[in-house]
Amino acid sequence: MFELYQSQRAMRAMRKAAMQRGVVAVLDVGTSKIACLVLRFDGADHLTDIDGIGSLAGQSGFRVIGAASTKSRGVKFGEISAMGETERAIRTAVQAAQKMAQIRVDHVIACFSGATPRSYGLDGQIELQDNMVTEQDVASVLANCDVPAYGEGREVLHAHPVNFALDSRSGLADPRGQMGQRLACDMHMLTVDANVVANLAHCIKRCDLELAGIANSAYVSGLSALVEDEQELGAACIDLGGGSTSISIFMKKHMIYADSVRMGGDHVTGDISMALQVPVANAERIKTFYGGVHATGMDDREMIEIGGDTGDWEHDRRTVSRAELIGIIRPRVEEILEEARARLDAAGFEHLPSQKIVLTGAGSQIPGLDTLASRILGQQVRLGRPMRVHGLPQATTGPGFSASVGMCLFATRPQDECWDFDLPAQNQRIKSIGRAVRWFKANW
Repeated sequence: MFELYQSQRAMRAMRKAAMQRGVVAVLDVGTSKIACLVLRFDGADHLTDIDGIGSLAGQSGFRVIGAASTKSRGVKFGEISAMGETERAIRTAVQAAQKMAQIRVDHVIACFSGATPRSYGLDGQIELQDNMVTEQDVASVLANCDVPAYGEGREVLHAHPVNFALDSRSGLADPRGQMGQRLACDMHMLTVDANVVANLAHCIKRCDLELAGIANSAYVSGLSALVEDEQELGAACIDLGGGSTSISIFMKKHMIYADSVRMGGDHVTGDISMALQVPVANAERIKTFYGGVHATGMDDREMIEIGGDTGDWEHDRRTVSRAELIGIIRPRVEEILEEARARLDAAGFEHLPSQKIVLTGAGSQIPGLDTLASRILGQQVRLGRPMRVHGLPQATTGPGFSASVGMCLFATRPQDECWDFDLPAQNQRIKSIGRAVRWFKANW
């Protein structure tokens, strides 16, 4: 974890420098589209702390001055499968956003949805030297959290302090400056496949851009699609993307669980393409214009022209009823929602005081999805769109841009993860020795 801590620290420093210079871009590398937003910050004074205590998750002012998206290429299940094609797609999106913003961008913060995320709940505690909690004490208790052996070839992507407790008082968002004897902390840690992250970082470097931060799209979608009360009382955000469906659970304004299902809207399109024997582009058009999950009596009579350009006149002028189309779409959508339900059950979602579920992402726009989802996932389901960022171009206000808009909020949140604090060097040494001893015991 120490190496990653250093690289995350370096990226955080780079992001802070970019924000002070005034411009940073956010990049959502998805399976169906690659979106880029260019942010301008209103001066460097927002980064200074008042009375030495900055917010644990504050927000600085910014405006979106450029936005662009392009069809994604070379990405499958939210992971890069063809480096050269993805590089070209990223360059296209970034150049279009730069052109709109009329400014050059050097630093980007990226998010992605694949890499098989795994969640861990950690805790740690320390005795306070003085009676007052300092920033150093917060850093010490974070370093004291006992990190499990999460396996070879995986990296920690997020490490959020979710809750602080001082003596017998729990539920503290920011303990600094408060009096007590013993400080405890609960932390949520998310690990991902290290190679997927390395590929994304390498691809961005090939585009002549500096990577100034990286995030999981399940987390950033939740930041933008959930309202304040949902984040506070507990809610799940399900982002139905093209190649994968991201799931996150929030509680007390922090993410406490994340996972992903390797299925999305592209699988629905593939089913239509195979069932109707049409090209994928035609299947996507049919899904967008006529798709749905609830068939009525009218749908038996509504005929859809499939079209085609095979040259076979009889083949190209076929029609299909909307009821038949819904019969193709519905089973796959049910499968995706049932997989999401299984992930939520495994996370113990039913034990939360609030059972709200918010569906977002481009795949959530299928008509009637909320009714079907409420039958599979539970009663309290709503469709969500990105919020909290004003002045967005009209094209980027749809549910498909929840992750992109959430990245803007992620970019401007100082001191929200454990690498925002200077972890004490001695703790790192003790922990690594302790881990070495455990490994030695287990293997010899």
